[in-house]
Amino acid sequence: MQNVQKDISLAILYFLISLFISIVFISQNDLLYIDANQMILSTSIAGAKWGIQIVAALIFLRKKKFEFIRRISLVCLIGSISLLSYYVIALFPLSNWQQFALTLIICVAAMLIFYFIAVKKSRVGLQWYFGWMICLIIAILLQLTCVFHIIT
Repeated sequence: MQNVQKDISLAILYFLISLFISIVFISQNDLLYIDANQMILSTSIAGAKWGIQIVAALIFLRKKKFEFIRRISLVCLIGSISLLSYYVIALFPLSNWQQFALTLIICVAAMLIFYFIAVKKSRVGLQWYFGWMICLIIAILLQLTCVFHIIT
């Protein structure tokens, strides 16, 4: 029971730190985000993909659910931390959109790798990885259509 409490506490901590980093990142990119509604929508889409995974884990995983949630919360944190690469990339002569796109590529690549590791270490089926990939693809498409209007 002590491990479960530790997993829950760490998951909450990792998700909260991730949320804080993401909010700071989004709020400081006023060249990319036009208004507060766009920022809220972007944050909500990003958070929803993690929420879906948490709810699915709570419903479908038995003994491993809190360990798995802790591991994916760390993946979320790694993804948020990787957003900070934007400030290093900004040192190069790239447009804001190029910097932003490169940052997102780094973020997605890091999360793809570490989510796979989380699935393997948790000893849950690969369907969890593929399910998350579907959520990630949908989230990216929603960001490109609803938030940035790149795809119409």
